[in-house]
Amino acid sequence: MSQIIDLVNRLENCSTGEKGWQEFEVLCLEILEFLFVPPLIRPIIQARTYSGTHRRDAVFPNRNFDEKHNWGLLLRELQARMVLFEFKNYQNSKIGKEEVLQTDSYLSEPMGKLAIIICNKLPERGAYIQRNSIYSRQGKVILFITREHLKEMLSIKERGEDPCDLIIDLVEQFYLQHE
Repeated sequence: MSQIIDLVNRLENCSTGEKGWQEFEVLCLEILEFLFVPPLIRPIIQARTYSGTHRRDAVFPNRNFDEKHNWGLLLRELQARMVLFEFKNYQNSKIGKEEVLQTDSYLSEPMGKLAIIICNKLPERGAYIQRNSIYSRQGKVILFITREHLKEMLSIKERGEDPCDLIIDLVEQFYLQHE
């Protein structure tokens, strides 16, 4: 069995909610490393600020200064020097504005202006409104990526293409829907 088929099967069989939160996080990290390392650098897991007030699920350093690569474009456009990923494997509740505000608070100036929330299902309307408000005030882009998006990126990689193309597509869709 190929590594991609194995990752997709594990993703489809991962439990939602409290029962599967840790498995979901570990699996998502494995998928992200498979998809994006290199060109990104291996992630810093549970990265804390000096005072300990913030703990980020995963931060992938982005040292792609060449804009010919998608990550280089994101570095220039969104100052995405450190790419933040947060994992939300909710079962009954949906991602709301509180999760978006929490993620926003993790995006300090040195981090850049790109965060990705990987979630079990699409967020509620309030989360989209909140991220639009954050973008209007601060220029920060917060994307929502579901299990289906992860599977699509695995498929893109299997075809020998750049899975970051989907990230670029989602950023562009975000720009188009922003009001």
